Amino acid sequence: VHLVESGGGLVQVGGSLRLSCAASDRTPNNDGVDSLGWFRRPPGKENEFVGIIRRTEAFGHYADSVQGRFTLTRDNSKNTVYLQMDNLKPEDTAVYTCFGDQAASRFWGQGTQVTVSS
Repeated sequence: VHLVESGGGLVQVGGSLRLSCAASDRTPNNDGVDSLGWFRRPPGKENEFVGIIRRTEAFGHYADSVQGRFTLTRDNSKNTVYLQMDNLKPEDTAVYTCFGDQAASRFWGQGTQVTVSS
C-alpha cells in the first residue's frame, strides 16, 4: 500500500487546514485499506497518535488533544482519508504522517508539515 499525503502548510492560530491521504492498494485482491489515520511529530517530541477511522465506520477516534477540533472522514471509493483541522493551536505544529492498516501490516506516508503561527 502506497500512501500519498497533501494539504499541509502554514496557518495562523485559530485557522483551519485539511490534510488528505490517498492509499493505493497494490494487493492482488484489492481488498482496500482497513483503517486509515494520522500520527504527528511535534518539534523535538515523540510521535503521537492523532486519530483513526476504520473502513466500516462513519466516525473517527481521536486523541484527547484534538477531540472536538479535528475531524476524520474517508471516501472508500477513493481509498482516501481526510483530516479536517479546525481551531488550530501552536501546539498542533508538527509533521503529520498518514498510516494505513491492512491485515496485519501498517503502512506509512512520507509526512507533511503543518505549522501554526501565533
